[in-house]
Amino acid sequence: NSHNASRCSWMFLTFPGIVVVCLHLLGGSMETANEVDPYKILGVTKSASQAEIKKVYKRLVREWHPDKNKNEGAEDMFIKITKSYEILSNEEKRTNYDRYGQTDDTQPYGHGHYGHRHDHFYFDESFFHFPFNNKGNREFADSKYALHFNQYVNDVVPDSYKRPYLIKITSDWCFSCIHIEPVWKEVVLELEALGVGIGVVDVGYERRLANHLGAHRTPSILGVINGKVTFFHYAVVKEHLRQFVEDLLPQRLVDKVTDRNDFQFLNSWHEQNKPHVLLFDQVPVVPLLYKLTAFAYKDYVQFGYVDQGLSETANLLKQFNINTYAPTMLVFKESTDKPADIIQAKGMKKQIIDEFITNNKFLLVPRLVNQKLFDELCPVKQFHRRRKYCVLLITGDEESYTIGNQAFLTFASTNTLEVVRFAYVYQRLQQSLCDILLKTKDSTPPPPQVSVFILERRNPAGKVLYKEVAGGWNGTDEDKQRLLDELERLQKDPSILNYDAMLPELNNEFASMFLIRWIYTAYDYISEILDDILHNNWREMMPLLSLIFSALFILFGTVVVQAFSDSSEDGKSKPKAKEGTKAENGSPGSSSTSSRPPKKNFVEVTELTDITYTSNLVKLRPGHMNVVLVLTDATKNVLLSKFAKEVYSFTGSLTLHFSFLNMDKHSAWMETLLEFAQDAMQIDTEEDDCARHKIDYTGYVLALNGHKKYLCLFKPVYTGEEGGSSEEEGSRSTATLQIHHKLDRLGLWMERLMEGTLPRYYIPGWPGLDKITGPK
Repeated sequence: NSHNASRCSWMFLTFPGIVVVCLHLLGGSMETANEVDPYKILGVTKSASQAEIKKVYKRLVREWHPDKNKNEGAEDMFIKITKSYEILSNEEKRTNYDRYGQTDDTQPYGHGHYGHRHDHFYFDESFFHFPFNNKGNREFADSKYALHFNQYVNDVVPDSYKRPYLIKITSDWCFSCIHIEPVWKEVVLELEALGVGIGVVDVGYERRLANHLGAHRTPSILGVINGKVTFFHYAVVKEHLRQFVEDLLPQRLVDKVTDRNDFQFLNSWHEQNKPHVLLFDQVPVVPLLYKLTAFAYKDYVQFGYVDQGLSETANLLKQFNINTYAPTMLVFKESTDKPADIIQAKGMKKQIIDEFITNNKFLLVPRLVNQKLFDELCPVKQFHRRRKYCVLLITGDEESYTIGNQAFLTFASTNTLEVVRFAYVYQRLQQSLCDILLKTKDSTPPPPQVSVFILERRNPAGKVLYKEVAGGWNGTDEDKQRLLDELERLQKDPSILNYDAMLPELNNEFASMFLIRWIYTAYDYISEILDDILHNNWREMMPLLSLIFSALFILFGTVVVQAFSDSSEDGKSKPKAKEGTKAENGSPGSSSTSSRPPKKNFVEVTELTDITYTSNLVKLRPGHMNVVLVLTDATKNVLLSKFAKEVYSFTGSLTLHFSFLNMDKHSAWMETLLEFAQDAMQIDTEEDDCARHKIDYTGYVLALNGHKKYLCLFKPVYTGEEGGSSEEEGSRSTATLQIHHKLDRLGLWMERLMEGTLPRYYIPGWPGLDKITGPK
């Protein structure tokens, strides 16, 4: 058997009672297109970034474009450049090329004509028509997530401390693997978008990794979190797999916050030295996306969840003026009365939440409690980066230092320079660090001093350049002015940091929590052992079970061994009953998230305010439209109910968003918008020049395309059953229309909107925020 495609390959297939000998003449048919090295053609290295690749591509395209370059072969070179850029600009194609050295034209593992390669044989898919021969397509999809042993050890295990992984164990000739494939693909699409890591291990090629994971049969599905492997034991359905991933996460990630414990939750920032994030939503259980986010940022932020549907959260909604029509996320730092940042979006996406949390990972003035936090707040100077400085307050934790500490926080909040980070340490808890900066040589601990230092870290070994701000720190106006003058001098002359020192590694002030963490870990480990025993995962549990049985036999004799066997048989029946209950309920647990239907039975309507204005209109994604109902406080309930009924059949479209605009608050914005759209104003304008200001816009509906900057306009049309000719009805002004009839024909208008047959009124730009945030 040869790798050379120009030779013949013999295949002997033995079926029960029949021996079939096949001669597959490959000949020249195995000749593939000449492989092209995209890196050589573009002249970039394998470590080149996307920006570098794009820059080189633009230059080469200008150089080799056939319209400009008349040399022979310019057209072929231009095609190669374009094809190379197509490969390297797509991360999936680039990964395939880096791993397998194959482009789309030379892939034998997926859509290629010659199917998958097995032990030096080439299997022609046109010859075999067994169900498992369709695995080529399956493996092509799985190749994106294929795991190798080194990749698992070096990448997946460390990353599992930030997000859970769902891994499938499969093999080439696995009939059962085909049956779970549709469910697996559906689950992967959903969970990967939420931030769950996905992996696929082919036992035929990664036997070492399969053994390392303890997977001895296919198909198998397992989860990895915090470096620990947990096997999935239930029926392979979407709800069970989703619940399995949710159960992998620690149970103490998100606090349920109500009016009773909100102050306690927000005020614990000082003790935990973390910002606190609150998510307001209408679902009774914490969304899985939010749990995954809490797990990813558990070392930096404390997370809480507020169920807007509970009566016990009414005061919170009122206190922070929460819009109940869309999920809202608030981050609190040192102030518990006012959030430091806020986002609100109809559909909270992982990218939006990650960016929001990343920008708010630290308090305004955090306490240096360990070396890791020090390294992130005050990074080592990089020659290719801008200098970073750390203003460090050395103080005490007694009540007498409160005024000075608060003054330092106030100064930091009003001087938010990008290159300066503020922090403080308690001298009692970080004595070694403070002794070096304060130049204390006496072995006896000195009394606490309140001093301010400006630091610049020079290397990871602990070397710093620093300067002490003269006069100490008592929080007076003179102290603030001296510190401000020093920071201004620093921007002009970095050489004012005229002292250097080698700082020791900081004490871990939270090390006392190790015992609590150990207890939690031991509890999880015992739970895992019991789960494995109940599900008869004997192969993985054999060493431990042998030890247990031996000890029991020696200590208590055969009677206890027999009793243990009886209890073991009872244990075997438990998972069946458990599975039966789950099948009956349609989910693996009592969580309402799993049993919730995928299609919503209500219409989400978001109020267009200064919070939602940018995300729901100005930066609306291309192809998406926001359908906005215009109303007032007096007509809000009636119109929203009618609006929901008219647009409900269109909520299945992922490109439509629904909002309402309150004219009592934002009439100036509405008038400015219609001034921009001159055609729309011609429709509404009457002979009187002042008529425009008297128009009642209640019941108008605007379809706004934020990307292309145009709107479609719906005007209320009376279709009620009251008496009067149609001519009389047509002459009625909009202001006199009965409220419940104003949206009678909105459904027909929505159909025309979806068909693209409505007139469009283009505008030069959306009105500014000052037009939408005017006083009521």
